[in-house]
Amino acid sequence: MRYIGFLITLIITASLGVVLSISINSIPPLGILLDPHHGFWQHAYSEDALAQESIALKNLKGTVEVVYDEHLIPHIFAENDEDLYRVQGYVTAQHRLWQMEFQTMAASGRISEIVGDIALDIDRMARRKGLPYAAEVAMQYLEKNEPETIRLVEAYADGVNQYIDNLSIARLPLEYKILNYRPESWSAYKSMLLLKYMADMLVGDRDLEFTNLRNMLGSTVLGKLYPDFPRDNDPIIEASKIWDFEPLPVSQPQGIQYPKDSISFENLTQPVEGTGSNNWAVHGSKTASGSPILANDPHLSLNLPSIWYSLQLSTPDHTVKGASLPGALGIISGFNEHIAWGVTNATRDTRDWYKITFKDGNRAEYLYNDRYIQSTFRIETFKIKGQEDFIDTIVYTHHGPIVFDKSFRGDRSDVNYALRWTAHMESNEQRTFLELNKAKDHDDYIEALNHYTSPAQNFVFASKSGDIAMKVQGRFPLKWAQQGKFLMDGNDPAYEWQGFIPNEHNPATLNPARGYVSSANQHPVDPSYPYFVFDGSYEHYRNRRLNSRLEEMQAITIEDMQQLQFDNFNLHAAEALPIMLNLLDFDESTDPDSEDARYFYQLAEWNFYTHPNQTEPTLFQVWWDKFYELTWDKWKKENHPILLPNKYQTTLLLAEEPESEFFDKPETPQIESGADLVKEAYKELISFMKVWNEENEEYSWATYKNTTVQHLVPNFKSFSRSGVYTGGGAGILNATSSRHGASWRMVVEMGDQIKAYGIYPGGQSGNPGSKFYDHFLKTWAIGSYANFDLRTKNSREGILFTTKFSK
Repeated sequence: MRYIGFLITLIITASLGVVLSISINSIPPLGILLDPHHGFWQHAYSEDALAQESIALKNLKGTVEVVYDEHLIPHIFAENDEDLYRVQGYVTAQHRLWQMEFQTMAASGRISEIVGDIALDIDRMARRKGLPYAAEVAMQYLEKNEPETIRLVEAYADGVNQYIDNLSIARLPLEYKILNYRPESWSAYKSMLLLKYMADMLVGDRDLEFTNLRNMLGSTVLGKLYPDFPRDNDPIIEASKIWDFEPLPVSQPQGIQYPKDSISFENLTQPVEGTGSNNWAVHGSKTASGSPILANDPHLSLNLPSIWYSLQLSTPDHTVKGASLPGALGIISGFNEHIAWGVTNATRDTRDWYKITFKDGNRAEYLYNDRYIQSTFRIETFKIKGQEDFIDTIVYTHHGPIVFDKSFRGDRSDVNYALRWTAHMESNEQRTFLELNKAKDHDDYIEALNHYTSPAQNFVFASKSGDIAMKVQGRFPLKWAQQGKFLMDGNDPAYEWQGFIPNEHNPATLNPARGYVSSANQHPVDPSYPYFVFDGSYEHYRNRRLNSRLEEMQAITIEDMQQLQFDNFNLHAAEALPIMLNLLDFDESTDPDSEDARYFYQLAEWNFYTHPNQTEPTLFQVWWDKFYELTWDKWKKENHPILLPNKYQTTLLLAEEPESEFFDKPETPQIESGADLVKEAYKELISFMKVWNEENEEYSWATYKNTTVQHLVPNFKSFSRSGVYTGGGAGILNATSSRHGASWRMVVEMGDQIKAYGIYPGGQSGNPGSKFYDHFLKTWAIGSYANFDLRTKNSREGILFTTKFSK
């Protein structure tokens, strides 16, 4: 039955692929797609059915054994690092080749080559942001300064390429067949592209939106609604931290005049409010076993094939296990025999925008310090499937590439905005993870992080020796107060970054007295930290819920930490709903069986949890969304991007200033209050639910939220999984919204015998026909885990199959 269902959905997806191809005048060869010996029929298998006992691999120094457990997780045992990473490349390509290449093609602005001009704007943006340029800079740095890293990255690439070289048409990943193209050779450069792709995915900036807001509101109102520090600031590094260093001086220029531009085009994609990641570690003094416990759940888009690929890597010198990124070496979030670590996004502003003034229309020179200096040109050729090539000219200044101009999104000839971004600078993030994989103590962890620059991350740490730690790591520009918050004048040297915060000055803590460290994308520090720290999208709810629970918990177990990762309590609702119910001023004489009263009493009795079968979360979310739209949608102007006040500041305003002018609707003759909008939104809730109930059988939270794990090609809906039955939501520790959530959950206890558990929403295989494509999904959705303990080479328990690699 499984294969029949797979073939039916596959035919549907193939049809979608044909429709897409027809739209770009290039129809896939259906004869090959339907060929029983080479086409989609060949993908109605699972990997254990194709297991090979031995594989010949060139350039190995010794024999490598790969043991697959019942989840198709490979445990690679090699005698040296070069063999280890060569086989990691081969094995990862076996299961995730299409994903690896698709993501790097996205990073390099080449998706149009396989789907046509529908992706041209996306491709142009990737190159205008300088992702290929950033990968080239990284490669040049590695080749010049990091011979060990480049040696291992090239070994990995060799393993991938040996798999590609021996890949038959029958075994070619299905997406290649549907989209009618073939894999290219892998390279070290592509691994660098993947890391830059992740850097881009995890960074945001609000300079252009704040520029519009400053023009619209003025500095005073802007500061009120968008404060640098929220009132309930519970920072990543404990507020009691004493900064025991002498900060570098930063001179703030006088009389700064920002450009008064009004931005009228779509900015870069920004992080979605309420999504992010969690990590924490608790000291042995707070655990039942007396050993530290570390937890990590990075929140990203929910995709198939899964973002992560789990594996164990072992040599005689080290053994490490956890989640890897297909295309990068080693483990990104995991543990070895001595330490465990995990990451969350640090949410730091490491991208700034500069307005550039060119001498004339040919843009060969631009104004800097009131003198014209030379710009450089990068000619980009875009190959488009079924069409002629498209040529784009990107101008580079010393600040960085001109992303927006009159030929790309800009609507005026004076729009020339350059992007300065730390990801464009020399770096070797790959070395950080190679060293973390082998680290034995806190000193090793700090040394590994010294090589890490972008994207900024909060690295949590726990060791078998009992230490716990947290460090906010990245390359952070030295800025004067408010610098980088708005579009800056590219002519004025006063707007230049004045250097970088030294690594040893980045916020960090080791074994704090409170007995735990944690991060959930909130503000990293309290105001005592001596450097300017800013970002427009810090988190306000998950972090407070997490810290309050960690503060009160004692005798903590692994099960406690798993339950905390899956915690469904909605702190925002707990703070906002009582205010809204009170302002509603509900007439309690209303018939309790009426629709009006039924929803009111449901919400009044709600416990603020968001379990999948509950209906109250749906009612609250619809009511809140309607109220939020009534409050802030009047600020939206066509083609004028702004950042609306977040739900924390909105709730605070409603609680303390319900008569504020911000609640007034300018299109009406009367003056509205917060209470008026709450009541109007409640009426809209009733109207919404009337329509919903006519069209749907229920309004449970899982049904309304409709969590979907989507294939990387959105058109391939039959390769996606919708309607996942799970709770949580944005701003909740179990941050599972419609399209985002915990892409990986890991809990590790660092005792004499390490105990580890992990799970992610998908599976090891990239083949939609495999039972391992999504076999973790149901387990993930209910908050359960798979055992992730380290395996020894001689262990025979739970083996799916074994493959030996030799020359």
